[in-house]
Amino acid sequence: MPEARETAVYTHGHHESVLRSHTWRTAENSAAYLLGALRPHMRILDIGCGPGTITADLAALVPDGHVTGVDREPEILERARQVAGERGLTNVDFAVGDVHALDHPDDTFCVVHAHQVLQHVGDPVRALREMRRVTAPGGLVAVRDSDYAAMTWYPASPGMDGWLDLYRRVARANGGEPDAGRRLKSWALAAGFTDVTAGSGTWTFSTAAERSWWSGLWADRTVASAYAGRAVEGGHATREELREVAAAWREWGAREDGWFSVLHGEVLCRKEA
Repeated sequence: MPEARETAVYTHGHHESVLRSHTWRTAENSAAYLLGALRPHMRILDIGCGPGTITADLAALVPDGHVTGVDREPEILERARQVAGERGLTNVDFAVGDVHALDHPDDTFCVVHAHQVLQHVGDPVRALREMRRVTAPGGLVAVRDSDYAAMTWYPASPGMDGWLDLYRRVARANGGEPDAGRRLKSWALAAGFTDVTAGSGTWTFSTAAERSWWSGLWADRTVASAYAGRAVEGGHATREELREVAAAWREWGAREDGWFSVLHGEVLCRKEA
């Protein structure tokens, strides 16, 4: 197997405020563009599976197949195993892995899936080549990533503008690309795919409950997660500036007319038969 070459630092970490978002994710709200291509017998690799909620959904959708979830962090995989166990799933397993150097033979999986992964890796094209390598001929690589520069909200807020600028600076300093969504097609072509279907999807937060949840987790993430520590240690913001950004999030969340949309790029890449 090729040597692992992960050079980026995962910006968010696994603080509770981060997992609050990650455990909300389902195959329906985060992988709908892929679901029509799934068949009951398929073998799937779910890269960057985190707490495993999407992984478990995929396993339920391929009852005669198998899903393997991989993540770089062993501790989060224990959470994923718990999720799968609570759902009574027996066709899923989890392992530590690096997308730049996957520990699987060529042509192994029917589908290789990655949600919100490529924005955090040091070499997304290499990662896609690895995903392509372990995909069987005729199989699919399915990738979805948000695009921070394309996120938009109402009403206008200088504090929220400051959040976006700060997050993009921190993420890039960590070796990632926060505006990955718009780049997925170009990265896929550079990785050697010739059959690429590119699209987009959104999450929208508008109701009182949605605004409270979304603003609350970002406010907490801004002051308490690994991202907060990296923002300060990297000289991107002071603790007081982070508290001001968190306050802006909470102020937005309290607005009855508040609305926030997250744009995601999506690609389905079919490996030549």
